Amino acid sequence: MKMKNKLLFASILMVIGVLALSNPVSIAEEKQHSAVSAEHRHSWWTLRNDAVNERVKQGDVDFLFIGDSITHGWENAGKKYWDKYYAPRKAVNMGFSGDRTQHVLWRLDHGHLEGISPKLAVLMIGTNNSNGDDNTTEEIADGIIAICKKIRTQCPKTKILILAIFPRGPEPSAQREKNAKASLLASKIAEGKMIHYLDINDKFLTKDGFLSMKIMPDYLHPNETGYKIWAEAIEPKVAELMGEKR
Repeated sequence: MKMKNKLLFASILMVIGVLALSNPVSIAEEKQHSAVSAEHRHSWWTLRNDAVNERVKQGDVDFLFIGDSITHGWENAGKKYWDKYYAPRKAVNMGFSGDRTQHVLWRLDHGHLEGISPKLAVLMIGTNNSNGDDNTTEEIADGIIAICKKIRTQCPKTKILILAIFPRGPEPSAQREKNAKASLLASKIAEGKMIHYLDINDKFLTKDGFLSMKIMPDYLHPNETGYKIWAEAIEPKVAELMGEKR
């Protein structure tokens, strides 16, 4: 009886080994870190996710803004400049307060890109991943790259503009440096054809690297002036990637 059990156990191990060798990608994916592991959040987030999906179902979407609370804020402090620059371009705001790369990945897997083929998706994400030791610089970059790959897979005709993670805090810091390095690592996926990269952070900072409360009152989220700076800084590149004649 013991011999039979041993033989059965050995057979099971052999089957698992064969499966692992025949499908190495799926096995590796199970061991990936949090920044690339799609993750759902809480109730209000689900309601916003559903609302965005309903808008997407209506179609006629040419432009996406994908990100966290900084992008979400186009609906509030940035509304004046959203209405000026993006509403006429049939844009959808896919910014969710508090989101990290893994939450964006979940959203893109659950309706955000279904049945649409926008001309351009602007992506700025990762600052929430950089809190404490939650994710390393490399992991944040992995998350940004994973998002780009997912967009390219689901919307192959859509161009992507990755924005460097915005500066945070009143002065240069370890967290700022972490975000800057993550942005540069992620920029390696930008081949200049379908995926592009733009760093506009100097537009928000003084020559000494200080961030003014007149632009970001809490040293993280732009006010109306900050959104104006943002919109004007990316406008030439946005117009180019949208194929607009100037």
